[in-house]
Amino acid sequence: MAPDTVSLRYFLVLAQELNFTRAAARIGIAQPALSARMRRLESELGTSLLVRNTRSVVLTTAGTALAESAPPALAALDRAWDTARNAGAGELGTLRIGYSLSTGAETAPALVDRLIRSSPGLVVGAVPMATPEISPTVADGRIDAGITRGEQPGRGVRRFLLRRMRVGVLLAQHHPLAEHPEIEIADAATYPLRLPDRAANPVVHDQLSALFHDTRPSPRFHTPAVSFDMFQRDLRDGLTLAPAGEAAVTALAAGLTWRPLQGAPGLTIHLVLPREQSPLHRRIRTIAKTLAHELHWLPDQAPEHWTAGSRPGG
Repeated sequence: MAPDTVSLRYFLVLAQELNFTRAAARIGIAQPALSARMRRLESELGTSLLVRNTRSVVLTTAGTALAESAPPALAALDRAWDTARNAGAGELGTLRIGYSLSTGAETAPALVDRLIRSSPGLVVGAVPMATPEISPTVADGRIDAGITRGEQPGRGVRRFLLRRMRVGVLLAQHHPLAEHPEIEIADAATYPLRLPDRAANPVVHDQLSALFHDTRPSPRFHTPAVSFDMFQRDLRDGLTLAPAGEAAVTALAAGLTWRPLQGAPGLTIHLVLPREQSPLHRRIRTIAKTLAHELHWLPDQAPEHWTAGSRPGG
């Protein structure tokens, strides 16, 4: 049976001092207790480690060998303890995140970057996914976490509000409405309105189209052939508007701008985690909560909402 590590660490101090009085003072225990520890250690090993006399301590051949071999062994053991503690705290392992493309301009990169920088032991991988697939994929464990726009339905998950943002429209800088700091919903409805493909995100599609439900005449909606055109070609006609959250400002293509819609309810972005959460999931929650607070993603919400206000799915 291997000796206890405390006695082994005491022995190494004694091997350096070669004096029980000085070693006991350095360790912070009584000299008789140190002597008893050393006798027990020798008994466990079945060999003498020390030659004692009234004035000094001399290491035996076995004691010299132990003094040379123990430090790297203890260092390796310390690393093993640290590894176990880090894993138990969710700071070690592989983290798989799925995010909807609409969160990829700002929110997802900010959270992924913070996770990487705050937990060097984590290997973080993030991939874009179709929004309706994220919650089921989190629930069945194929990914560890999801970032979605809108409160997506799904069983076996818990959703945490990560960000709330104003709704506005993307439009060409030379559009007639671009000169207004805010745009009336009724005024926006007089122009062609581009909405994302409903299959890509039914929740947000329906929320955006509902903004114009009461406008007359009925607005002219259309869905682009390419759902995520980075150059926003269809807006360059100077007529078409694209309802979008304010995060769109961070990835504006040249010649375009964004204006808020007056009186429009906000869009939300949620962190999706499995209902049963491991230390890794709790680590993600903690980091995401801190980030949301620091970046004022939820300016009117206390940080405690992550515990009290989370909503389970299904």
